[in-house]
Amino acid sequence: MTSTHVPVLAGELIDLLEPFEGAVAVDCTVGGGGHARLVAERIGPGGTLIGIDRDPIAGERLAELAAEVSCELRFIRADFVTGLVQLRAEGVRADLAYMDLGMSSMQVDTWARGFSYAYDAPLDMRMDPDQELTAAQIVGAWEERRLAGLFRDYGEERFASQIARAIVRHRARHPLASTQELVEVIKSAVPIPAQFAGGHPARRVFQALRIAVNDELAQLDAALPLAWELLRPGGRFAAISFHSLEDRRVKRFLVERARGCICPPELPICVCGHEPEAELLTRRAVAPTPGEIASNPRSKSAHMRVARKLEDAR
Repeated sequence: MTSTHVPVLAGELIDLLEPFEGAVAVDCTVGGGGHARLVAERIGPGGTLIGIDRDPIAGERLAELAAEVSCELRFIRADFVTGLVQLRAEGVRADLAYMDLGMSSMQVDTWARGFSYAYDAPLDMRMDPDQELTAAQIVGAWEERRLAGLFRDYGEERFASQIARAIVRHRARHPLASTQELVEVIKSAVPIPAQFAGGHPARRVFQALRIAVNDELAQLDAALPLAWELLRPGGRFAAISFHSLEDRRVKRFLVERARGCICPPELPICVCGHEPEAELLTRRAVAPTPGEIASNPRSKSAHMRVARKLEDAR
C-alpha cells in the first residue's frame, strides 16, 4: 500500500479474532486498511474480506491491498449501518466482524478535511465528503443551548456553556469558517489554568462536533446488532473504541448478550428461559501496551472488547 498506516491493537485483535483460512470477514470501518491487511493475509485464497466505509479513500486503500493479498476483497461505500443492512439482505454470514471506531489516521492527516485542531483548515469534519452537513453549519446555525448540550453530551466538556456562548457572540460579528478560528474562540472561553490541564482545550469540542456531523453514536447503536446478526454461530466480533461514549455502548451491548437469566432477583427459580448468546472473550477492555503508545501515541485512548457468538445462538 502506498502510505504507512499503523493499526491500533493489531496483534491483540488478531489473537482474539483468530482469523482462519477460508473465513468470511467483515471490516465495518476500513479506514486506512491496516487491520484489513492483517486479516486478509490470514484468511487466504479461500477467504473473503468485505470492507465497509463511507470515505471513498478507504476504497482506494482496499483496492491497493487487493494486489498484495490472495483472498477475495469487496468494498461497499456506505456508512456501516447501510452496508450491514445490505449484507443482511444478501444473506451474508460472517465468521468474524470488527469495528475500528471514530476517525481514521488518514482523515486526521488530511488537513483540508478539518478534523484536527492542530492545523488551520475549513470547518468540515465529514467522513463522507458528499454529505451536506458540516461542522461549519453546526457552529454557524445551532442555537446556544443546543451547542452547549452538544459539547456537554458528546464532548463531556466542563465549559460547554461558556464555549457555546462565545461561539454565538463571535459569529454575530464574523462567521466561523476555519478550525483555528474555532480554536481561538474556545480558548477565549476556557479559563487559563484549565487550558493547561487535560490535553488541548479544543479537543472535546472537536470530538463533539465530529460525532454530530457524522451521527456516530446513533450509527454505532444501530450497527452493533446488525454486525452481531451477520455472525455465524461460533463467529467472533470485536470493537475498538477511543472514548467512553463509544466504549460504554459496546460494553453494554456485549454484556447484555452474554447474560443468562433475566428474571427478577426475588424469584426463587428461573422462569424466563433466557440463554446467553455470547461469550465475552475480554472481561475488561484491552488497552495498548506502553510500547505501542510510545510508538503510536494515537493509540493511547484505545479500548477493545471482543465476544464469541455461542453455537446455539440464533
